[in-house]
Amino acid sequence: MTLEHKNERLKELVSNLKKQSIEQKRIALELERPTRQHRVVNLSKIEKHSKDNDVVIVPGKLLSGGELNKKVTIIAYSFSRNVVDKTNGKAAIISIEEAMKKYPNGKDIKIIG
Repeated sequence: MTLEHKNERLKELVSNLKKQSIEQKRIALELERPTRQHRVVNLSKIEKHSKDNDVVIVPGKLLSGGELNKKVTIIAYSFSRNVVDKTNGKAAIISIEEAMKKYPNGKDIKIIG
């Protein structure tokens, strides 16, 4: 299987992000990087750099390291299996595709990574 076939979801996502808004073009540029250069963020970093009711995006993978005690919405390209368990239901975790529908203009979203 070639690299093109593995990343069809990513290619389509980047294309759609570029079309939608200026704020989301920044996310598209991050996701266009090679996979090994994607951002990897632990919950502890989100805890440190966000406030309650913030909307945070991780243009890469969200990992379950650390604790998250704030009520935030986290948008991520991918996340580890343990993230949902560690957030204790306080954080809403959604994919970037879902976020494009919910936040079409991309405003008031913090990029963390």
